[in-house]
Amino acid sequence: MQQEILATVRPSSPRRWLGVGMLSTVGVLVIYVAIATPPEPVWQMFLLVVGGASFWLAYRMWHATSDWIELTETELRTGAGHLIARIEDIEAIDQGVFAFKPSNGFLLKTKEKAGNSWAPGLWWRLGRRVGVGGLTTAAETKFMLQGLSALVGCPTDRT
Repeated sequence: MQQEILATVRPSSPRRWLGVGMLSTVGVLVIYVAIATPPEPVWQMFLLVVGGASFWLAYRMWHATSDWIELTETELRTGAGHLIARIEDIEAIDQGVFAFKPSNGFLLKTKEKAGNSWAPGLWWRLGRRVGVGGLTTAAETKFMLQGLSALVGCPTDRT
């Protein structure tokens, strides 16, 4: 049986292009510095690795942000069906200024640990903490947060 989708968060196209473009620009600039004005070999290798990592991260972000996040009555999941968190497993929701959360997003604390996972620009999970947001719009994530706090039955922490 198909569950009703209560809220959806999609990365906006301009933010997606800007985020991937910035990471790619960092990669180009760092590799250019490593080749144009080569420092000592150890530092040159370091710069090449950082440039390559920037391109890898841009690639991961491009593919991760082609997906979206859906909220149903029982779970928070991606559009591809990857489970992020079950509603009954959510212990606390934090949207505070000093919370370690993604930009324009919120932080969930779950009752059980789950495997670490990461979709750059969309969501991440480290143990019991789940961060949602990044390249998403503030209005969509706020709407999802309100629906999520109503389902969980706990107020959001805005400290």
